[in-house]
Amino acid sequence: QVQLVESGGGLVQAGGSLRLSCAASGRTFSSYVMGWFRQAPGKEREFVARISWSGGTTVYADSAKGRFTCSRDKSKNTVYLQMNSLKPEDTAVYYCAAKGLGVGPYDYWGQGTQVTVSS
Repeated sequence: QVQLVESGGGLVQAGGSLRLSCAASGRTFSSYVMGWFRQAPGKEREFVARISWSGGTTVYADSAKGRFTCSRDKSKNTVYLQMNSLKPEDTAVYYCAAKGLGVGPYDYWGQGTQVTVSS
């Protein structure tokens, strides 16, 4: 059974940094893409970043470019989202997700971790 467990959220002042972690278990993820999404109160869930597990290729939403960095540690089966220069509008529940390569929906989701950025 696939499990994705996020951690690292919290309260931070604007301009600060947080690093989110997503521990993955239950299968081999070598052919998977790991994504980060977020959902703010009253808003739809939105894409933040993704990384291919095997090659480490990353893609970022415009809102994340230059501030967020997605990485993975194969030895720990963990994906990270380093978030710098945080803004109040980054406040949301952040979710980790996984899907196979190519077109298709994300099949597996974590429970989410709250990030709150105060002004």
